[in-house]
Amino acid sequence: MKFNHEEENNFSITRYESMLRSNDVKFFDSDEFESIIHHYLENGKIAKAKKAISLGLSQHPSSVNLKLLQVEVLVFEDRLEKADNLLAQLHAIEPENEEIYIQKANILSKQNEHKKAIELLNMALQYTNDPADVYSLIGMEYLFMDDFENAKTNFMRCLEADDQDYSALYNVIYCFDFLEQHEEAIDYLNMFLDKNPYCEVAWHQVGKQYFDLKDYEKALAAFDFAIISDEYFIGAYLEKGKVLEKLNRNNEAIENYRITLELDDPTSFALLRIGKCFEKLGNDDLALQHYTKTVHEDPLLDKGWIAITDFYMRKRNYQKALYYINKAINIDSENVLYWKRYAKINNKLAFFEEAERGYRKAIELGNYELETWNNRSDILRFLGEPKAAIQNLHQAVEFYPENAEIHYRLAGLYYENADFEKGEFHLRKGLATDHEYLIVLEELFEKVYNLTLVKNIVSEYSK
Repeated sequence: MKFNHEEENNFSITRYESMLRSNDVKFFDSDEFESIIHHYLENGKIAKAKKAISLGLSQHPSSVNLKLLQVEVLVFEDRLEKADNLLAQLHAIEPENEEIYIQKANILSKQNEHKKAIELLNMALQYTNDPADVYSLIGMEYLFMDDFENAKTNFMRCLEADDQDYSALYNVIYCFDFLEQHEEAIDYLNMFLDKNPYCEVAWHQVGKQYFDLKDYEKALAAFDFAIISDEYFIGAYLEKGKVLEKLNRNNEAIENYRITLELDDPTSFALLRIGKCFEKLGNDDLALQHYTKTVHEDPLLDKGWIAITDFYMRKRNYQKALYYINKAINIDSENVLYWKRYAKINNKLAFFEEAERGYRKAIELGNYELETWNNRSDILRFLGEPKAAIQNLHQAVEFYPENAEIHYRLAGLYYENADFEKGEFHLRKGLATDHEYLIVLEELFEKVYNLTLVKNIVSEYSK
């Protein structure tokens, strides 16, 4: 009875682990040790891999391959000097072993010596029987240097050597996308599909390129081909759903999203998109039902909470909107999108202190939109805190030095506080920047606007 390679590996691992439990040392050939170590490394069990390497070398002290696995672990642990010394010894024994060059390149890469790493990987190409992996490593080194053209070329060479290496295909497209070469990406993918007509990954990527180009009909056709190539390809159904939404074919989009729910566990993305489609179709009950399922499936997905909150805001049901945004903030109090909505909703409900807190928190979290600064200033003024309003607007000026809305607000606040010199400065700044926004002063600071000294300054700029 013959065992296949996987069964042999499993048998070796079972026998090895049985030996460890019994403390009864058994002999394994070096190939068995390599398989056992690879198994542990692939599963992230570094301590067990190190023990297996130690036992392996005790039984096979001259095994270059086991020593190379030892180097791999040393590099993983950032013990680079020791790894380098061991590689020098191995190079003296087997100067044509490509793995020695690959591991040395790995060390150089960790030291940000990417050009030197590429030189060594090119040397490895001279000795390897598997150039695809080496080309992929070269491509990654070029990516580390942000050299997307050379990275793309090497990932393409990887695919020429092994057209089943889909990670290389994704990397090629990543480079095209970064370079914004969508048409070129489509040409390359079509060439790839001529040789691999049933490659669902390639069809999927063609569809995404057409989607980016807003050619939705061609995108739809590409995703259909991806599904024909693999009827269980969840990504293709999701992308097809997005295209159908763009074409306002919302019922068909829902069908495709639902297929993904049948093929695998529900994803928050699919549930959210189904909710959006139902809302566009005017079916509010089913929309809300799916938004609720979205946040239940993934409470950390901000788009789910935002969808429910925005739904109630559109309905002007601000109490319900506030209820959901509070739940969201309780889960993630550092999400600036939540605080912006919290501020707007409280503003609508005339809870001005809470609204001010929301805008302040949004600014603290890095939301420097003009609307946030202006709204917070208006609320602080309403709450009787003109100094805080002025301070807030001076912070805004740092980001928007030539914005007339800010200067008119500062002018109004300074005039109200009888600081006529600063009021005039900001009034003139606003008038010189954009005369039309004078309406801000007229609507928010009517008494200031009607002051004779203000009218006189305004008239100077009206001529």
